[in-house]
Amino acid sequence: MVKNGDLISLKRGIYAFSDKYRVSKLNYIATANMIHQPSYVSFEYALSYHGLIPERVYTITSATLSKSVEYATQLGNFSYQKIPTKAYSLGIDWKYNDLDGGYFIATPEKALCDKIYFDKRAKNLKDDEILDYLEEDLRIDYEELLKLDSKLFWYIAMAYSSKVLLLVANRLKRIQNG
Repeated sequence: MVKNGDLISLKRGIYAFSDKYRVSKLNYIATANMIHQPSYVSFEYALSYHGLIPERVYTITSATLSKSVEYATQLGNFSYQKIPTKAYSLGIDWKYNDLDGGYFIATPEKALCDKIYFDKRAKNLKDDEILDYLEEDLRIDYEELLKLDSKLFWYIAMAYSSKVLLLVANRLKRIQNG
């Protein structure tokens, strides 16, 4: 069925119907959740999904508790980054619709924490550099920063036990409070 184009192989044992058999567009977030488990979509893809960054992201980026891995498929590229167990469960949204079923995606706060935690450029950030890093390096709109839940961001930063994330959480709270 794969050879004649009826199915698309995503990884061993996991397939999707080809375009000729689908009645609607495939949900890449739900697909990413199925390819590698447990996982939720996060990092750049979730930041774009939530409108925090202006760029369109072509690799579906996810966080996982199992090993980091990448899959190149006919549908696109799927990337999974292993994150610490303590930080995994905070800030994940469960979305559901009748067509796709349910899927997991990071909240804007969780996606930003995940991104910063693994970004080498953020490792030695100073307090006065945080806003430039968020706006210039990550290209996050200042108005979007004001909408973030600073308390949730702080809880996620605590779960990560990350000094940089706590520094960002404190800076975020200060800019939101004026």
